[in-house]
Amino acid sequence: MNDQPSYSAPALEKGLDILELLAVEGTALTTRQVGERLGRSKNEIFRMVHVLIQRGYIARAPDGEGLTLTNRLFALGMQTARMRDLIAVAGPVIERLADEIRQSVHLVVANRGETVVIGAASGGSEMTFSLKLGYRRPLVDAHSGLLLMAYQVPEVRQRMIEESIAVCQSEIDRAALENELNLLRREGSIINESRDIIGVTDIAAPIVLGNEEAIACIIVAYLNRKKTTPDYDFARGKLVDACSEIARRMEEFRPPLHAAQSPTEN
Repeated sequence: MNDQPSYSAPALEKGLDILELLAVEGTALTTRQVGERLGRSKNEIFRMVHVLIQRGYIARAPDGEGLTLTNRLFALGMQTARMRDLIAVAGPVIERLADEIRQSVHLVVANRGETVVIGAASGGSEMTFSLKLGYRRPLVDAHSGLLLMAYQVPEVRQRMIEESIAVCQSEIDRAALENELNLLRREGSIINESRDIIGVTDIAAPIVLGNEEAIACIIVAYLNRKKTTPDYDFARGKLVDACSEIARRMEEFRPPLHAAQSPTEN
């Protein structure tokens, strides 16, 4: 039996190979290095690289010595119906949450081994700590990233771990990480000192749909101040409620496919 695909598009496959390679490598590669890793000559991929640069999918590194992925693919992903629905539904909820707890709130998704901030609300306090939209951090080095990985099926979780390790390029104790993710899935949320900013406590919880998989995470950057007693439990309670509300509205916003396609009873 012939297992070869019925149709082939060599040029398209070549372009996809280049994009996938740069995504996995996580660092800039020269055209020659790309060719070597793909088993192709520099001349074979030269025109495809040029087209991908023209279309904005890859760019030359600042030093001009290599090629890197741009945010073009991520931007396209953000235009999908699911992402538009998420932003539309979550926006008002995180604004209200920020006002209620008087702290900054961030909506985070996973992309190519990293967390990405896609929404933010500053809260009602005269002083808060906020991250810029588009801020990225390796999944394995972010509380929101750990929660996003914890609430995935095993195959997806493993892929996310691999992508994140490639991005941060550091040694990870896989067994310890798996134990931590399993514990987080049981606990359902995080209250812990920020992994990056002194004086900030991260309070995070996932937005989990009916399939028990997280589509996003909300993280509160709780700013600790000398003359104010922090109330982390209050903030976490409000946060968990907000995540549940967003998940419920997302399910209503876009009903399951099988329900939409069920036959009409006579």
